[in-house]
Amino acid sequence: MEKLKIGIIGCGSIIPKHLRAVAENSDKMELVALCDTVSGKMDATVNEYIKLSGANWHRIRKYTDYQKLLEDPDVQVVTVATVSGIRPRIALDALDAGKHVILEKPMALSVKEAGEIIKKSEEKNLKVSVCHQLRFLPHMMKLREAVASGAIGKLVHASASMRWNRNDAYYSSSPWRGTWEYDGGAFMNQAIHVIDLMLWIMGPAARVYAETGTFLKKIEAEDAGAAVIRFKNGAVGTVEASVCVYPENLEETLGIFGKKGTVLIGGKALNRVEIWNIEGEAPFEVPEIPPNLHTLLYRDMADAVTNDRQPLINAWEGKNAMELILSIYKSSLTKKPVDLPLGDFSTKDMIGGAK
Repeated sequence: MEKLKIGIIGCGSIIPKHLRAVAENSDKMELVALCDTVSGKMDATVNEYIKLSGANWHRIRKYTDYQKLLEDPDVQVVTVATVSGIRPRIALDALDAGKHVILEKPMALSVKEAGEIIKKSEEKNLKVSVCHQLRFLPHMMKLREAVASGAIGKLVHASASMRWNRNDAYYSSSPWRGTWEYDGGAFMNQAIHVIDLMLWIMGPAARVYAETGTFLKKIEAEDAGAAVIRFKNGAVGTVEASVCVYPENLEETLGIFGKKGTVLIGGKALNRVEIWNIEGEAPFEVPEIPPNLHTLLYRDMADAVTNDRQPLINAWEGKNAMELILSIYKSSLTKKPVDLPLGDFSTKDMIGGAK
């Protein structure tokens, strides 16, 4: 089988995970092109990929203009790992160029842009996968199965929390971080993963009320907040997000509570089963967790392209958590509950708003 040819746009802090994902799927794909506005970043990225894969550096083309990468006829799949605010435009251009797309999270910062990506991918019959890679955690897949099968019984409530720390150096190192135009705050940048998992397991949200604030960090967006959710199935949920926890990351948790079961996933990054108590079932023993979940996401994308099916986290799935977070933002701005689906709303609508 011919290997998929991968081009990556953006060589920032997340790039090592993408390089390892390509290298660890070397039977299915290979890196053929990179793009970044800083040439030195591309040189370092090529060297790292060669260490991981043993590839010949002559085979990897480097571009400082992403449009040139999109014109490369060898590139079949484009990974967009840029600053969040410019990601949608690049994704749409990639789809117009006939490329399948892997998008870092969040896929967009507005409902409109997410909808445009969905529409374009369907029109072009191209695959889009969004990097909510925690869905590939074995205990999360097992929990989703337990809820879908009815083993937990009627769902009552869910709780999600992300209690982390991001210091001033984190924000000052990249001025776009924590801005409404290019990023968002604790919900959109960090808590989006646990929110995605909660929606994947509990089903879509119907309404949300939220309070957020910028308490400690010298940023435009929120550094902490909380939300109450009513799901379409009638269950309720709470979400807490903070990057103000002293002195370092404390925990990320997801609790699912039903008539016949209680499951609590915890650890610093949802990496440990704290409680697995489901009627008639033995506790779930977590197998070894893969060190790089992006590897599984890339493998899923390769299979989706080869077999013409939707990736596990397609564009519709990628929109869900982002739309709920935008609803959280709108609620914190208006001080009112917000019904979903949300009309057009963007992080930019928060500029000068809630604090």
